[in-house]
Amino acid sequence: MSIKVPTMAEMMAEGKTPEVLFWVGCAGSYDDRAKKITRAFVKLLQKADVSFAVLGTEESCSGDPAKRAGNEFLFQMQAMTNIEIMNAYEVKKIVTACPHCFNTLKNEYPGLGGNYQVMHHTEFLKSLLDEGRLTIEGGKFVGTKITFHDPCYLGRANNIYEAPRDLIKKLEVELVEMKRCKSNALCCGAGGAQMFKDAEKGDKEIFVERTDDALETNPDIIATGCPFCNTMLTDGIKNVEKESEIKVLDIAEILASADEL
Repeated sequence: MSIKVPTMAEMMAEGKTPEVLFWVGCAGSYDDRAKKITRAFVKLLQKADVSFAVLGTEESCSGDPAKRAGNEFLFQMQAMTNIEIMNAYEVKKIVTACPHCFNTLKNEYPGLGGNYQVMHHTEFLKSLLDEGRLTIEGGKFVGTKITFHDPCYLGRANNIYEAPRDLIKKLEVELVEMKRCKSNALCCGAGGAQMFKDAEKGDKEIFVERTDDALETNPDIIATGCPFCNTMLTDGIKNVEKESEIKVLDIAEILASADEL
């Protein structure tokens, strides 16, 4: 199913200014699994009648992997390119489904001249819910057991713990917390550009350790709010051959498919 999403260039050509710029990010644009998260979030934006646009081919990597891997020069080049484009469009408000992009746009870009109101998609969806623009029903998820994994760049880096949980609770499900959660949560193993390199020597990989934390809660679904966490925990579930029993889903995917039969 094709979804029509306008670009900033198309909107400006029509003399329109969208309410928000949806920053898709590299994972949401190119990773086949993360594309499903992008589609789910777009579906929710359209359901809530939000005026939004994407940068399309004008969007470049936020620079997060380069910065975390220690290449400050490359990061600044990538950031400056994005800032020039967004400032030219007079972008005010950005929403993204990737905590890495969220953290970088929110906390690193202002120092380079990029000042925007940046929201993670769970924060934005919660605001739509609070304003009555979006309604959430448990639907097919009523009564299921869900545990939520806190992404590092959403939780500990930016103190956002309640928005994702508030959304999950609206689904009439049983939300079970892992022993290590919120400010004490364990990284999925992908942060700091670790996603793109082989594991270092040790007894146990981080993603296996974190998946074990989740499995202790006996969940039906492991909910995530980050495409990197989604990949790592999916690998963890495959590692114990439980893909048929336990689903790893982004909160946007859960909300978008709740009313599907």
